[in-house]
Amino acid sequence: MVHDALARLAEERVGHRFKGLPPDAADLTVGELAAQRRNLFTDGFTTPVLALSAERLEHNLAALETFAERHGLAFAPHGKTSMAPQLFHRQIERGAWGITLAVPHQVRVAREFGVERVFLANELVDAAALRWIASEQDADPAFRFVCYVDSVRGVELMDAALAGASRPVDVVVELAAGEGARTGVRTEAECAAVADAVSAARTLRLAGVAGYEGEVPQADPEWVRAWLRRLVALAVDFDKAGRFAGLDEIVVSAGGSAWFDAVADVFAGVPELSAPVLKLLRSGAYVSHDDGHYERLTPFNRVPQEGGLEPAFRLWTQVVSRPSAEQAFTNAGKRDAAYDLDLPVARVVRRDGTERPATGVEVTGLSDQHAWLRTSSEADVEVGDWVGLGLSHPCTSFDKWALIPVAEADGTVVDYIRTFF
Repeated sequence: MVHDALARLAEERVGHRFKGLPPDAADLTVGELAAQRRNLFTDGFTTPVLALSAERLEHNLAALETFAERHGLAFAPHGKTSMAPQLFHRQIERGAWGITLAVPHQVRVAREFGVERVFLANELVDAAALRWIASEQDADPAFRFVCYVDSVRGVELMDAALAGASRPVDVVVELAAGEGARTGVRTEAECAAVADAVSAARTLRLAGVAGYEGEVPQADPEWVRAWLRRLVALAVDFDKAGRFAGLDEIVVSAGGSAWFDAVADVFAGVPELSAPVLKLLRSGAYVSHDDGHYERLTPFNRVPQEGGLEPAFRLWTQVVSRPSAEQAFTNAGKRDAAYDLDLPVARVVRRDGTERPATGVEVTGLSDQHAWLRTSSEADVEVGDWVGLGLSHPCTSFDKWALIPVAEADGTVVDYIRTFF
């Protein structure tokens, strides 16, 4: 089933639906185009075109696989970063327990491509989606689904929607990462009340505790570790109270892409409980990394001896106007480049097959289809040059491209990644 679903991706016609691909490939399937191993720079690709580095993608996949193994962590990378089933399966092949997702549509995509384990990092109260989850569990005994609960009201809505389901839905109580956090239960007493509501529900089973530390303003390592210790203590207290009776494993989960070193440190101290503990890390942005937000935040900056990540995205755009010595414009804008956290960064200029650093070139703004460049006296750019941009925040980079070439260092395109947003 998985192989067949992935194989069908190669059967799609290239046509006009996918940006940046060679116009003369319009009648080919994606698989036929991939087999031609065209060169990104010389074989008809049009600008703007987003590419993933084959070598850097592989490096990043290996880096988190190694990190998780070294620290005894299960790994469910957040799939909302890429929404690319081909990457989901590469992650699972590299040892991932399953895939984390955020909303029901994403779970449907994962299931269509055979993902057997899904952690939904949200409280799911949509009745239609819950009924679909129940039908998936009924149809596939191997399907493992876990989601957050963070309110008594949410538990009640879930229980009502799931009435008649033959298998209970596994849930974890989400402990909020402090008052400034995003979602989650704010106090341990409220966590107990939510857990009591789960126990009273016929259609839910309490499987553990979880949370997310990544959106807390001005968080620092000491603060994050203190919160993670609270999360572990909550699991211990729940276990002592018999809330996990009958489980084969207890889920304790945290970890975005900014603090997985702290998760590893604190989860190493999880004591023995009444069942084995699934210490589940959920970092997702690592797969492509970036040239901005996560370049600054990655834990590998704090623990370089543990490894490192490399930015795998390069948005190739072309200079279409050079109105003055201080200004140039390229043909990629907000429709093509992430801009919610940082503007793109000019990395390289390519002319006549030669690539050089984009010295003296700075992206100062984006229109819908243009990047505004400030050019100093050091800049050597002219109309027709290709400018390679580094992007910040992969989660809003993948979603602008439905089909992304994967190119080796010499420009040979060896694969195409299909996204579903």
